[in-house]
Amino acid sequence: MGSKWRKAKLALGLNLCVYVPRTLDDSAAPSSERLSDAALLSPTNWDSRPMTPTPSSHGLRLAKSGSKPSKQTCSICLTKMKQGGGHAIFTAECSHSFHFHCISSNVKHGNQLCPVCRAKWKEIPFQAPTLDPLPGRASGGWPQTDAMMTVVHRLPPPPRRDRRHVVPLLQVPEPSVFNDDESLDLQPAFAERSSGNKIAAGHNAGKIVEIKTYPEVSAASRSNSYDNFTVLVHLKAGATVARENPRGNLASLPQLSQTPRAPVDLVTVLDISGSMAGTKLALLKRAMGFVIQNLGSNDRLSVIAFSSTARRLFTLCRMSDAGRQHALQAVNSLVANGGTNIAEGLRKGAKVMEERREKNPVASIILLSDGQDTYTVSGSSGNQPQPNYRLLLPLSIHGVDNAGFQIPVHAFGFGADHDASSMHSISEISGGTFSFIETEAVIQDAFAQCIGGLLSVVVQELQVGVECMHPSIRLGSLKAGSYPSRVMADTRSGFIDVGDLYADEERDFLVSINVPAESSMNQTSLLKVRCAYRDPLTKEMTTLESAEIKLERPEISGEAVVSIEVDRQRNRLQAAEAMSQARTVAERGDLAGAASILENCRRLLSETVSAKSHDRLCIALDAELKEMQERMASRHVYEASGRAYILSGLSSHSWQRATARGDSTDGSSLVQSYQTPSMTEMLTRSQATFLGSPSAQRLVQPLWSFGSQPRPR
Repeated sequence: MGSKWRKAKLALGLNLCVYVPRTLDDSAAPSSERLSDAALLSPTNWDSRPMTPTPSSHGLRLAKSGSKPSKQTCSICLTKMKQGGGHAIFTAECSHSFHFHCISSNVKHGNQLCPVCRAKWKEIPFQAPTLDPLPGRASGGWPQTDAMMTVVHRLPPPPRRDRRHVVPLLQVPEPSVFNDDESLDLQPAFAERSSGNKIAAGHNAGKIVEIKTYPEVSAASRSNSYDNFTVLVHLKAGATVARENPRGNLASLPQLSQTPRAPVDLVTVLDISGSMAGTKLALLKRAMGFVIQNLGSNDRLSVIAFSSTARRLFTLCRMSDAGRQHALQAVNSLVANGGTNIAEGLRKGAKVMEERREKNPVASIILLSDGQDTYTVSGSSGNQPQPNYRLLLPLSIHGVDNAGFQIPVHAFGFGADHDASSMHSISEISGGTFSFIETEAVIQDAFAQCIGGLLSVVVQELQVGVECMHPSIRLGSLKAGSYPSRVMADTRSGFIDVGDLYADEERDFLVSINVPAESSMNQTSLLKVRCAYRDPLTKEMTTLESAEIKLERPEISGEAVVSIEVDRQRNRLQAAEAMSQARTVAERGDLAGAASILENCRRLLSETVSAKSHDRLCIALDAELKEMQERMASRHVYEASGRAYILSGLSSHSWQRATARGDSTDGSSLVQSYQTPSMTEMLTRSQATFLGSPSAQRLVQPLWSFGSQPRPR
């Protein structure tokens, strides 16, 4: 099954074939029909046909330039068109027909091409602004005799001397302040969870965050002292609360029960430059359709589209039924043209977040681009060999200090031509992750994995504190990856700012201390760990404290056995360091030297305790390092995919959070050591939808709790 799925995705990613749906009305349609972008996006077809090609004689056809959609069906909303049925019908000069309110919505968002054949229109349907349908009437029809229904003749466009200044016509003016976000209207279940959590916090607080500690060795003779003794601090977030689901026996795929979770404010910043035209944009629209359908009614979404300039497609609005319909229509109106101005897209995305009147507990920005910013960091200068990628981020995101991250940007680099260095820097500075989408068909899976995490946040503002117990012990270092950490001036305590945790997510930090010799005591008290965090539902702060970490001190001890848990995390940090060093050497042009660094790391890992125990994480690290070596075979391979693959791996290990790497969202991949059950469930839903599974329609309902077991690490 995995092989067939991989081949189908590869075929779609290479734009070799498209799926042609059959209906009762089109049973005798000629074989030259193909699916329009609107049909690709619309969720109404997800239960009736595969979303990727299937090897059947009637469903898989070579793509052709001609297209003949049914004249009885609107290609935007995919509902029937009947004269005199209360729906105004617009027929363009290219002979394709649409509901007037559907096509006027497209025009309002700047689209002046036929959604079916992409022909340029001389006459543009335009709805008067004062009579725009209300959100609740997004699918309603307008009378054929509406006096305000008109056709606007497009004036000849001015000559285009520079692609940077391509601006779609007939855009609705944006307000100067984005304080027009839709008001929050929390459902009763949300309030019930909030009121009931006070009891849970008192009696079962340890279930939300679990603390475990592992000293490097469990015992050391009294006469021995250590200058660099390691203690592992392991944290794990609790699972979302699951209830028995009476409909569970109806689905072949995991059926998910309805339980409250923290609602999300999400802004997607999407590249629609000229290089996104064709299959890329169609698959991006479908991926956004998946995101829209899987957000709940308490979640809010806004979409920023950027090319040479950036524009907000719609306000930050709740994904109610009307909100979803409006969002789907707006996304479907996108047309690819112009240059790539990532900084402007991020500026408007941050502006939406900054100026919203109300805030959901969780907030995030998703950025996707397939190119390089040619406006803000177009190249290196003589005094600055490396571009300053911080210029791409507004001050509100990166700020002037390192004190926590409020709005993380999860960046997705698409294809071989994107600027992986800038996308990685954007995510690293903001506290988000960087994913590398190598194959076009993986866009939806990559988005699914990301929102699977965002829709399962159970802990916020998590801070870990470490305090020395023995009067002679001092902290040496805190190895926390990209998380901000600090050791106090007295070296007796230190702190790590972790931030949000998804359900079932784990974090591992290595604390280095000195251990003195003992004269007479049988134990040495080393450390105590404290955690403070906020519950995103109740807003209550909770503090947890571990038991004292003690080291047994016999007079004479046998051979010390290193903890496999500590060894495993040492291997992870060692592999990440090798990846970083190899990337630095590769950027200087020495690919052979970079590959040698990775090979040496693999050899060292193979000699460790966890490797000899066939530890899963160690196996995954070796496979990842080997893959990176192969992607350094030549300068061309490194530029096309090696750099992005390494940077997405570094992002994953430094934040201990799953990222997409090439085709790595496939369930058979070994590199997904940080994938949580919520991510896995959303990926299953995405792939079932892609494959047109009979369970796909049921899976389109929003999911709030997850019953899968965590993947072993």
